[in-house]
Amino acid sequence: MVKPNPFIIVESTRFSAFDPSKVKNIVWLKALISCNKFTTAFSNSSSMDSFPRSLNPNKHLREQFVSNLPGSSMLEVSALLNNVALLMLLRHTFCSQTVNDACRSLKSYLASVALDYVFLVLPTLLIFTVLAEWVYICLIGLLLLLVFFTAVKRTYSLPYMEGPNASRASISSYRVVMMFITCLCILAVDFRIYPREYAKTETYGASLMDLGVGSFVLMNAVTSRQARNIKSSMSWWKAAFKSTTPLLLLGFARLASTLSLDYQVHVGEYGVNWNFFFTLAGVSILTSILNVPAEYSGILGSVILVGYQSWLTNGLNVYLLSNERGTDVISRNKEGIFSLFGYWGMYLVGVQVSYYLFFENHTTKQRSKHETRIRICLLTIMFCATWLMLLGWWLKIYSY
Repeated sequence: MVKPNPFIIVESTRFSAFDPSKVKNIVWLKALISCNKFTTAFSNSSSMDSFPRSLNPNKHLREQFVSNLPGSSMLEVSALLNNVALLMLLRHTFCSQTVNDACRSLKSYLASVALDYVFLVLPTLLIFTVLAEWVYICLIGLLLLLVFFTAVKRTYSLPYMEGPNASRASISSYRVVMMFITCLCILAVDFRIYPREYAKTETYGASLMDLGVGSFVLMNAVTSRQARNIKSSMSWWKAAFKSTTPLLLLGFARLASTLSLDYQVHVGEYGVNWNFFFTLAGVSILTSILNVPAEYSGILGSVILVGYQSWLTNGLNVYLLSNERGTDVISRNKEGIFSLFGYWGMYLVGVQVSYYLFFENHTTKQRSKHETRIRICLLTIMFCATWLMLLGWWLKIYSY
């Protein structure tokens, strides 16, 4: 005798006469089917194709919205960042007196916050969204405005860049702008008004958000204890525990929140369970274990970057770009774990660059403003020449 299908029973009894006993059985059947679906969705929550099993019906669509993106050109990314830099210079050139008096009274502080919104927040938001197609025109316009205000004031030096704390003010401005752009891009990337070419690339290429994660690591390197040549009295494992505990707590909090809310997570970015907080914690642990002096950290960082790039070229990229994953932790989070080498190398290079630019040898005393400007110009010329050489080499190889 063939057993009846419970799904057919449920559908066929919809049009039958009202019977309380049948309705009770149907309710229990529907509850059992719902529990079975929930168990299946929870057990397969780590899969990339989570549309048929996820409790969030829009999860698959949102993951596809930020996937398979090619990125933009380095010229466009540079234009975007130069727009923000020009806005910062305009803010301090046009309203320098308010900057100097912001800490004296509540009224001056509120005026400074309002000017920051008008000169920095609102224009950056517009350039990154609705004015993205006119980014080069905006760059030329802001440059002309800066030249005009500078000629009117007949001075080039900015008040906030003078004095013994000029380097500290510049670093603080860089950190504030970097944090603001990061928050803006993270919040805007889920909306259609944000250009898709500014989101993170899928495999190869460059975009604004790709540059953002590297800039975040560089920002940590510039203000690190290693760059300031400050020796810690604690042992390396105590120092590592102290510096990584907040990052690990944030990483696990984000992991728990995304799993509990069934929030969309692009697995190809960091892996199934990995996130950027774990990456920052891993960089801090590696730096604490292998504590290299600041004047030599750039050499080690360059060796790590060259070795990691060679490893990628010789087959590691095939493994990282494949969709095959095992059950072990490394295989499930291969993108995030292997990216530690690249971020660590960047961090070490950033430590030596910061030490070279802002601090004297074997002391925390900051360099003079004139010497710092000369060193920044020399490093800029060197980086531009290196970039042009690498670009020419890349075009020569891939043009055939």
